[in-house]
Amino acid sequence: MDPLADMGGSPGWGPVQRPDPDEPPFGEPWEGRSFAMTVLTMGRISGRNLDAFRYALERLDPVSYLADGYYGRWLNAAELMLQDSNILAPGAVDARARRLAGDDVEEPEFPEPQKPDYAPTGPGSLREVEGPPAFAPGDAVRTTSTPRPQGPSKLPGYVRGRRGTITAVRPGHLLPDTHAVFQGENPQHVYTVGFASTELWGDDAEPFTLHVDLFESYLEADR
Repeated sequence: MDPLADMGGSPGWGPVQRPDPDEPPFGEPWEGRSFAMTVLTMGRISGRNLDAFRYALERLDPVSYLADGYYGRWLNAAELMLQDSNILAPGAVDARARRLAGDDVEEPEFPEPQKPDYAPTGPGSLREVEGPPAFAPGDAVRTTSTPRPQGPSKLPGYVRGRRGTITAVRPGHLLPDTHAVFQGENPQHVYTVGFASTELWGDDAEPFTLHVDLFESYLEADR
């Protein structure tokens, strides 16, 4: 089952809202603090990385994901990363909040930290990939139709098992599926794939081509 974070392309969410060019980066002061706290938590405190942060967002409770807003999700994901690295015990934040509100509750003890033993092989996410790309512009491909794995995946649900055409080969990139859970960088070739709207949403869809960047392991030749 796809997580709520993978809602792109699914029906029932209304039209896409155009961004307001005059909108400030943070609507409330707490949002800016949430941004700073999450960035600090992600690297220095929990030892996690950007893909682990995105995977934390994917694992949030669906109700909280929608109800707490954009930077509320960031705070919830920061708490989850701290739990993943054993910096905080589950329930510690709720217990502290209740104590500050005057409730007589016992806070869990701090666990023994277990940060990931990982150091990136280079800056950013671009990496050299051994061997030539398996596909070239113009190749017909199909995305994997296997069920979504239990762990992280950057294959959007609405393109799974669909036919498309390679339109560009992009620089090699570490694979978020394994990088998020510290099972190796596993760099792969990345491709821009064009999908006909009718392939994704049926014959009644407005005709256009949607381009999606996808990792090589998500694709197979469509013969």
